[in-house]
Amino acid sequence: MRQATYFILAALQSGPKHGYGIIKQADELSQGRVRLATGTLYTALDRLTGEGLVQAVNEEIVNGRARRYYDLTPDGRAALHAEAAHLAAAARVVTDRMSTAVRPAAGIA
Repeated sequence: MRQATYFILAALQSGPKHGYGIIKQADELSQGRVRLATGTLYTALDRLTGEGLVQAVNEEIVNGRARRYYDLTPDGRAALHAEAAHLAAAARVVTDRMSTAVRPAAGIA
């Protein structure tokens, strides 16, 4: 799963959001590492909707423009949790080895 996709799904974990809300939440959750352009977001949302991971749940008109809200589907929530578990396992490969790694003696390179 791409990093942007992961943070889009993570942004929706707390409930439905419109595009700008997803962009802001993904930025916050990623600590600024994922900065989604509007076109990138809506392309991803179309793809994720087609894959059954997100769905449009509401639409309202604000200042004459349609604002669509998206939410995770059960499959989307499962995919997000599976990816989080995968990332955690990958991180453990490094962190577990760090605690047991033999460190060279001082002065030896």
